[in-house]
Amino acid sequence: MQLAATQLATHLQKGLKSLYTLHGDEALLIQEAADCIRAHARKQGYTERVVHTVAGAHFDWSEVLAAGGSMSLFGDKQIVEVRIPSGKPGKDGSAAIQHIAEQAQGNDSVLTLFILPKLDKMSKTSAWFSALDGSGATVEIPDIERRALGAWLSQRLALVGLRVKSGEEGERSLKFFADRVEGNLLAAHQDIQKFSLLYPAATSVSSTHEGASTLRNPSELRELSFEQIEAAVLNVARYDVFKLSEAVLAGNLARTQRMLDGLQAEGEAEVLVHWALSEDIRNLHRVRSLMEEGKPLPMALQEARVWGMKQRLYERILPRLTALESTNLLHAAHQVDGIVKGLKCPGWPQQPWVALHQLAAMVCKVAA
Repeated sequence: MQLAATQLATHLQKGLKSLYTLHGDEALLIQEAADCIRAHARKQGYTERVVHTVAGAHFDWSEVLAAGGSMSLFGDKQIVEVRIPSGKPGKDGSAAIQHIAEQAQGNDSVLTLFILPKLDKMSKTSAWFSALDGSGATVEIPDIERRALGAWLSQRLALVGLRVKSGEEGERSLKFFADRVEGNLLAAHQDIQKFSLLYPAATSVSSTHEGASTLRNPSELRELSFEQIEAAVLNVARYDVFKLSEAVLAGNLARTQRMLDGLQAEGEAEVLVHWALSEDIRNLHRVRSLMEEGKPLPMALQEARVWGMKQRLYERILPRLTALESTNLLHAAHQVDGIVKGLKCPGWPQQPWVALHQLAAMVCKVAA
């Protein structure tokens, strides 16, 4: 059975299953969900814990299979954790996982917990994942998107008895905080814990059985000023080249420039950044050409294989993107391709990152 991340705590209060699967890329949220399962398991007598990390195609699954099919040496219940960092168990692993899922049914002496990264569509429809889903509970931990990060930070601050000031200053504080920790929720969590030590909550805080904290009186949250947040928050953002296109297509020039600076500082390859930008430029041009052939926008997007968030961004841009703008962007992407590969191009900066900034700004201008 599939559970939403928000349903996990309520589900656990009703009783434990013998098999759980967590998958997602947000390390902090995966860790918290796993902690929540472990805490409930300990209350049910699961006092032992064994962790297996699947590394490489030649991992020996025999120990995992043996753990799932036998009692502990001292008769105690145990938690068997299986971590698969790659998300790809391989042929032998697939067979082993299906066997483990079958063993888990009706086995109340072993709780098996699989921890996986974000899975693609093929993995979610595989035989091994279907076996996990059919025999236990699977929980997909979603990413916290940039547009939702401010609200997430506000909620987390409230858990330790804090909040930003209302109005414009509060919005500015959350935006500043989000800009500094984007893509790094572990750092955001650490900063919030630091706030709770520097500025203790005005009221007492109680702990729930899941381990999270809630205020007895939410109206008495202690306010943090922008200056307090600015002084305490470190710039620990981690930028994802695949999220860059969302900022560009949204026409958010300031965020785009900040992400490019962050990617450069992190040592990201110019070629990969150019690929991300030019892929969207090519797709915009292709969809624009299909529309000129008389195809409606939804059909053109489907043919160009544009889905999800990008589909909504494309739908906003394309009705006002002219053929000349589309052609100019495509030509510019071709010129910058040469620059990032060491060629010179008249009229363009010769430094690859400066040229990438200029190309991204051109797309932002059209998108905005």
